[in-house]
Amino acid sequence: MQERYSRQMLFSGIGEEGQALLQNKHVLVIGAGALGTGNAEILVRSGVGTITIADRDYVEWSNLQRQQLYTEEDARNHMPKAIAAKKRLETINSDVKINAHIVDITPLEMEQFVHGIDLIIDATDNFDIRMIMNDISQKYAIPWIYGSIVASYGVSFTVIPGTSPCLHCLMEDVPIGGMTCDTGGVISPVVQLVVAHQTAEALKILTENWEYVRRELISFDLWTNQHASINVSKVKKAACSSCGSEATYPFLTYDNKMKTAVLCGRDTVQIRPAANEQRDLETVAASLSKLGKVEQNDFLLQFKTGENRMVMFKDGRVLVHGTNDEVKAKSLYHKYLA
Repeated sequence: MQERYSRQMLFSGIGEEGQALLQNKHVLVIGAGALGTGNAEILVRSGVGTITIADRDYVEWSNLQRQQLYTEEDARNHMPKAIAAKKRLETINSDVKINAHIVDITPLEMEQFVHGIDLIIDATDNFDIRMIMNDISQKYAIPWIYGSIVASYGVSFTVIPGTSPCLHCLMEDVPIGGMTCDTGGVISPVVQLVVAHQTAEALKILTENWEYVRRELISFDLWTNQHASINVSKVKKAACSSCGSEATYPFLTYDNKMKTAVLCGRDTVQIRPAANEQRDLETVAASLSKLGKVEQNDFLLQFKTGENRMVMFKDGRVLVHGTNDEVKAKSLYHKYLA
């Protein structure tokens, strides 16, 4: 360990004691896209003992411009991002334990993943999931680091339960709509800068340098050369239902129904069954091969019908590409995959 982390240990803020702390910490990274891969790689190279990655998607060609762990082979093979990230990270540092989960995060999954976690990194582009993270953070007193990117704009904020305002304090309602990287694009440098802010805060927290943890919300636009550091301490609400004195954690409720969601800017609808169900992809592929072209790997299968492409994961979750019409997507799902 001395040689591998020697330059990091020379830094007075970490040293030998901090490096030993890192080796015994466990970080949960939600999302394995641009922010997720950047965060995971730095934390793995830094020697954090265990990294758990949860992501619902697979690698596509449009990801390669900014999602640094993935290759053309991953895109050709439609590899789930969590699996491709784990494979790459294990070649970077074999001393770090990497857990990978192909999953769409709901309160149920967060409750399963959160035990033994020291820090949660937000690397998703979905505010519903962020609010779940926020409530889990408050319920179990686990810090988490918010990060968001779009175009040339980035934001980061560190949430420390019991000390800082939570995301619910900052945003009383879950934001709906607005520009995303799928509609407004994104440049790689903004990814790296948000990752730098997130991982710097992560290293402070994991080495227990609490006095240096940033208390402000940071935002910047690299293209227009704007930068802001906003003191949000007064935004903390005593009556907040997520972090107040009588918190009810409203975003941790879950109804056991089929859920559909339009994925922003992707002309894709995700369909999640009422309950997780392990599907036998071989059996499904054999049935669908009589109706159209089927491609399959160990984790998912693809089926093309007309202008639509459907991707099924082992947990029964389906992405219907080529439409943002939830009614049409559900009709295709029930016709071919239900």
